Amino acid sequence: MISTTHTLRARPIVLIGGMLLALVAGACAHRTVVPPEPGIADVDSARAAELAAEDSALRADSTRVDSIASHGDVAPESPPRVMSFESRADSLDFENNRQLAEESTGFRVIVSLFDRHLWVVNGTDTLRSAPAAVAMDSTLAFAGHVWKFETPRGKRTVRAKSENPLWVPPDWHYAEVAKENHLALSRVPLKGSVKISHGKKLEVRHQQVGVVVPDSGWVALPLDEEVVFDDTLYMPPLGTKNRRIYGELGSYRLDLGSGYLIHGTPEESTVGDAVTHGCVRLKEDDIAWLYENVPLGTGVYIY
Repeated sequence: MISTTHTLRARPIVLIGGMLLALVAGACAHRTVVPPEPGIADVDSARAAELAAEDSALRADSTRVDSIASHGDVAPESPPRVMSFESRADSLDFENNRQLAEESTGFRVIVSLFDRHLWVVNGTDTLRSAPAAVAMDSTLAFAGHVWKFETPRGKRTVRAKSENPLWVPPDWHYAEVAKENHLALSRVPLKGSVKISHGKKLEVRHQQVGVVVPDSGWVALPLDEEVVFDDTLYMPPLGTKNRRIYGELGSYRLDLGSGYLIHGTPEESTVGDAVTHGCVRLKEDDIAWLYENVPLGTGVYIY
């Protein structure tokens, strides 16, 4: 449904014949916050006044509240974490969506970003309780672009489910790798070529990025490594085999729309932390249970 900590499998960086083979970073992120879907009511004026009175003692720039987790037991941490809000509007948005989740009925999924926890509830019965990894709530600025990594609050719907999902890395993935490894960032065109050193060129053939070497022809590059030459990371075009990664989303995923997912992860030790780029990650046993038992159209309440 969300530091620069990598939370998915990383590959070591090695230099071979002038080519830097970089790592693969975590999945799922979005540039801006996606608002809740239509149908989520705003706080009415009376409720807003009531909340404002309740929050009068909270500072707008650093509000602290206790954890709210009424849908299941979550083991307390030591020392306990506290929640900080950017503004009073942010705290009201939290309370509005928390209340929306509390008042929800029927079969639904509830996610607490603060508790980093997910529940599947039917009526008043909790069917599944699971730790979750959520967004790191940070910003990446690089090469004139800005990406915000957060999980939006609100109600969403399970729109699709898939097994052994494919991850197509967004542009932010390459920007993140380039920034962390002090590399410039460029693109390989889908048609045509881009010149690199020693008279070589990068060119797409047969849906794969390769190197054109003078007097030697075109040589395909490995699919599981970043394309890095001359201190520059080159983004493969969308639609090429170099921009397809299997296994990074675990065995299953539930699509919540607008690029937000609930999915598995090969790095289960990160579940329970705020380390993702926007999605909600679960351990493999938990995401497998959701895949089998949560039908399409199920409401997902995030606060």
